[in-house]
Amino acid sequence: MSASVSAVDTAASQAPAPPAPSQLPVQATGLPWLGLAAVLMGTFISTLSGRFSSFALSDIRGAMHAGFDEGAWIITAQTVAQMLVAPVAVWVGSVYGSRQILIASSLAFALVSLLTPFSPNLQTLLVFQFIGGLASGCFIPLTLSFILRVTPMKLWAYAVAVYALNLELSLNISASLEGWYADHWSWHWIFWQNVPLALIMAVCVHFGTQRMPPLPTPIRGDLYGVASCSVGLALIYAALDQGNRLDWLNSGLVCGLLIAGCVLMGAFLLHELLTPHPWIDLKAFINGPLPFLLLLIALLRLTILSTAYLIPQYLGAVRGFRSLEVGHTLIWIAIPQLVLCPISAFMLSRTDPRIAPSVGLLCIVGACLMVATGLTPSWGAEEFLPSQLLQAVGQSLALSGIVFYCVLHLKPELILTFGAMLQIARLMGGEIGQAFVSTLARVREQHASNLIGLHLQAGNADVVQRVQAYAAATSRSGIPDRDSGIVLLGRVVRQLATLQGVIDAFVAVAATVAFGLIILAMLDPPPRGPASHRPLFARRRVEGPS
Repeated sequence: MSASVSAVDTAASQAPAPPAPSQLPVQATGLPWLGLAAVLMGTFISTLSGRFSSFALSDIRGAMHAGFDEGAWIITAQTVAQMLVAPVAVWVGSVYGSRQILIASSLAFALVSLLTPFSPNLQTLLVFQFIGGLASGCFIPLTLSFILRVTPMKLWAYAVAVYALNLELSLNISASLEGWYADHWSWHWIFWQNVPLALIMAVCVHFGTQRMPPLPTPIRGDLYGVASCSVGLALIYAALDQGNRLDWLNSGLVCGLLIAGCVLMGAFLLHELLTPHPWIDLKAFINGPLPFLLLLIALLRLTILSTAYLIPQYLGAVRGFRSLEVGHTLIWIAIPQLVLCPISAFMLSRTDPRIAPSVGLLCIVGACLMVATGLTPSWGAEEFLPSQLLQAVGQSLALSGIVFYCVLHLKPELILTFGAMLQIARLMGGEIGQAFVSTLARVREQHASNLIGLHLQAGNADVVQRVQAYAAATSRSGIPDRDSGIVLLGRVVRQLATLQGVIDAFVAVAATVAFGLIILAMLDPPPRGPASHRPLFARRRVEGPS
């Protein structure tokens, strides 16, 4: 009897253990690095296409014979479509499979990018931008969840590090590429450069992964929930994107968009809590650290886009730099990522995932304070180099660490939902950040201009002397021109006011990142993740003979 019990116990001990509930279903693939390349292409294209339009907006407006107000919707048309399609992409991917949707959307985006420069008018261009946003909006919600399903666990940290790498690259090389296109080719290549990238992505997905069936339990087709969430988020995003231009609540359009979006989002949350078959199980999603982690992603995205806005704002308004010259500064944020990517992945796979983002957030705070305490009107690209290198290190460690910490908490039923939430947090956090920082910089610039103007009294001896000096410096015929001196003095005042607005904005960004560091410190240790997640300097135990 004891022998039979012992045999049963031995067989039970040798039986394979059931998978942990926090682990995601993984399917082997023949070429996993092509799958990682697909992740790189998807997020790279999605971010790069939006940034190109912002840097080259004046060239595109001129080609379409559009004014400032009409041309402001060129960027909004694409990004609003990306926000609109994010929840829809989750449901479609769960029903038909991520692989098929990614291939179709990448091919559609390549075709739209090819046709967009041939738009005969602004209306056609906006339609193409919207369609392109719908196609590229499927990339991020599906690619990250896709790679977690087809990549072995030991490669998850590298996949997340690649995600952080391409985000930094796409944000900070766009100015250089756009300036080079404008100087050597034409603005058409701003769109045409997406064609080979999208085709490469389709090839990577097709050959790098096997045909993958849909999820075992696809997300239920809650049409009302998907529609209300998608439209509500898109309306709020459009209001944020146009708010600074239209003076926020003083605009009826902005108020209408905000009210309609908030009503739809409120109806969505109420519906998801009451319906027996919700699209997102809010109770399961809220129970845990994921909401706080998504808030950290939004804060980090706010920081990334804020600094990517403030530096070009300063260099363009104060120093008069062009896009290509601004790109020479921003590219120093992108170059270190090539080295930081493997280092970040090694740290994530060998240490507590909270260490890397903590160090990263501290680096970002230090970089922002370096600029805020040292910025002067004489700063150029070289003076920004130390702070931007430090910020590059911080952003890479922080973003990859936070996303990887999220991955360790995922349950199988939240794979695609997390992809959608990540895209929503990424887009909404970046838009809130850019709207907040641009409005803060504008308001602080106006305040500083008013304070400086109080000291410029007509007839004041110092003012008269400064105007005469400027008039003599700008004189062409040897006769001082007083009007030119006054114009130049006004330009100096605007530059100093812009400088003060940028400094105040950097201080606000540093405070926001410090708040994110407090949130990160309150999180519990992550669960046991991939097999390679073990202490960095673990002692190897040598077992002797029994």
